[in-house]
Amino acid sequence: MAEKNRKSQSDRAKSLDKSTRSILDQQLWLRILYGMALGVLAGWLLSPEGLGIWEEELAQSIGEWLALPGVIFLGLLKMVIVPLIVCSIILGIAESASMDFLKKIGIRIIPYFILTTACAITIGIVITTIIQPGSAIDQTIAQNALNSSATAGQIPGQTFDNLSIPARIGNVLPSNPMQAQLDNNMLQLVIGSILLGIALITIPPTSGKPFKDLCMSGQVLSMKIVSWAMAIAPIAVFGLIANVVIKMGLSALTSVGLYAVCVLGGLLCMLCLYLFILKVFARISPLEFLKNIREVQLLAFSTSSSAATMPFTIQAAEEKLKLRPDIARFVVPIGATINMDGTALYQGVAAIFLCQVYGIDLSLAETILLILTTVGASIGTPATPGVGLIVLATILSGIGVPVEGLALIIGVDRILDMCRTTVNVTGDITAATLMNKWIKKDDNAPSSKGF
Repeated sequence: MAEKNRKSQSDRAKSLDKSTRSILDQQLWLRILYGMALGVLAGWLLSPEGLGIWEEELAQSIGEWLALPGVIFLGLLKMVIVPLIVCSIILGIAESASMDFLKKIGIRIIPYFILTTACAITIGIVITTIIQPGSAIDQTIAQNALNSSATAGQIPGQTFDNLSIPARIGNVLPSNPMQAQLDNNMLQLVIGSILLGIALITIPPTSGKPFKDLCMSGQVLSMKIVSWAMAIAPIAVFGLIANVVIKMGLSALTSVGLYAVCVLGGLLCMLCLYLFILKVFARISPLEFLKNIREVQLLAFSTSSSAATMPFTIQAAEEKLKLRPDIARFVVPIGATINMDGTALYQGVAAIFLCQVYGIDLSLAETILLILTTVGASIGTPATPGVGLIVLATILSGIGVPVEGLALIIGVDRILDMCRTTVNVTGDITAATLMNKWIKKDDNAPSSKGF
């Protein structure tokens, strides 16, 4: 039986390894950067402010066709996010085979995630308060953005129910997993996956093996679909960027350039904080760390999905950073769904920026409430492209900012989404590296290599 289990593990590892390596060996990141540059150029040429030889209606129709591969790309990623996350969390916990290990890592990793998320939001708020990008916005441009037909139907509404705190706490358990999937309630799915993984440890191996094999199959199948999606990633990025530039124009993008600078500056500060943590607490060279994870960062940048990048993140953690499999396979899948430092920072910057645009002054108490709300909202945010806007709509409603103000920042959201996902993934690897240093090796921990 043990030999059969090792063979099953080996087959799974080989299948996943083949999928990840086939993508990493294609220099996909370079082709994606080419696609971005060409997308901006094509969008500008087709937009009314470019060559000006296309009617606006025809140009926007062309933009929709150009964006079609991108729609398919995002659809493939969204289709497999839930099974990939659920199966990875369950397997990551089940393969640790130690309740003592789970206790050791759990009491460290959850406070760490909350602390770094709060730091990210604070950094974003401080930078935006100092630079005051909202004060530089021309009110005419702001009003045109609000009335623009290009953003019609793209403004999300409030997504959270008005529940009391006890009701919210009780609501984290997935009483109906299928409904949680339909609602994209990732926090419920994560909690449910953790409970199932712990249950697999506590029952006889022979009883849990069929379910564990099912999760292994789900993980391998999901990764195969991700590899198909990656094959069209350069074309997808080209079409999505071109469509945005055609609809919004470069002038609309540059009008909120100072806001984008605040987001990018905050993300850079967060990246420096990660490197500082690794240098001080893990004694790891920042340059060596960045060199080992650069391919993962570029894939995160291209997909705008920390969940889709997760298998590559785990592989880099184990092979490049030499982290223990029990640490990497536990921390990274959970971090991909509840450790959203980049997204939280962006939401803090956007909230303060729109407050400045609308002339809304937040008191110290309201700012602290904003930080706490954003921390709670970012935990369990689906690790898929574009969902940051949906969560942000809820945060804005809570501080009295009109949700329609999101029209101002939709134009640059695609680029910023790619950048904040890169920081999210870097944060996951940083957390795994830190836990690998802090938690002593368990003799019963799995020693198999390869995701």
